[in-house]
Amino acid sequence: MLQLSALITNRPVMSLRTGTQVATAVAPIINPNNLKIEGFYCTDRFDNAELILLYQDIRDTIPQGFVIDDHDVLAEPEELVRLKKVLSLQFQLIGKPIETVSRHKVGKVSDFAVETTTMYIQKIYASQSLLKSFTGGSLSIDRTQVNEITDKRIIINDLLKGGPVTAPAAAS
Repeated sequence: MLQLSALITNRPVMSLRTGTQVATAVAPIINPNNLKIEGFYCTDRFDNAELILLYQDIRDTIPQGFVIDDHDVLAEPEELVRLKKVLSLQFQLIGKPIETVSRHKVGKVSDFAVETTTMYIQKIYASQSLLKSFTGGSLSIDRTQVNEITDKRIIINDLLKGGPVTAPAAAS
């Protein structure tokens, strides 16, 4: 099921063992190489420490928040050796400029949609300038259209120019 970024940030993290909230998932940890959410930065409920919840430790996503086995699955950032590179990037998707391969500016990332079972970002939503938003509205970009992601921008394949689309005449 696809969910927008607002529905996966600032969510309670619930423990199955205790049946209570043990942390709050504050922000996603996004791997820019494959647009996957590797985990979440969490604030511990007990001592306000910053911990990390890996996506594979999430048992279920319910309206009340994320469900995990126990508080023990939350890890200190320095314990996660395989995730060190991604953590050091501190990649933020929202607000990144988007342009096409031919350097045409499209807009900025305003939101994204995540497939909650795999935690891959499937759609990126771009907000355009005020003038373009009157004429063209907002833009939805599928992950297959993304060509490259850099520190400064997201580069997508060239967009089709809006014009009349005609079907070829039928051969008789």
